[in-house]
Amino acid sequence: MEGKEELGVELVDVKQVQEVINQFANQDVYIHLETTNGAYASHNDQSFFSAGAYIRNALVRYEIGKITGFGPYRVGLKINLGWVYAEGITHFEVDSQGRLLMAGHGFDGKLAVALEISKTPFE
Repeated sequence: MEGKEELGVELVDVKQVQEVINQFANQDVYIHLETTNGAYASHNDQSFFSAGAYIRNALVRYEIGKITGFGPYRVGLKINLGWVYAEGITHFEVDSQGRLLMAGHGFDGKLAVALEISKTPFE
């Protein structure tokens, strides 16, 4: 997690993240959600089971968004027919484009989960 502060990435501040989540509610937004337990790493251990999930530029509208927990945090977005959910969030940033970028880093500093919300599609 070294160097994160200089990139504008901060440890989660629940109140601040909740305020930004609320700002995106009830409007069409693009979601990026990804999880990994090492899918990007090469492993020589045949017994290591690598799993992950990835979705980018899913257009959704959520009525309620909530961040909960005591850290790492859970973020849930209530959409029309279900939920978008991420667990393990440790850091966040609101970038220069107004996107909410949330990430969870493991004890080794590697990315484990990312949930990002934007009014415009991600590149």
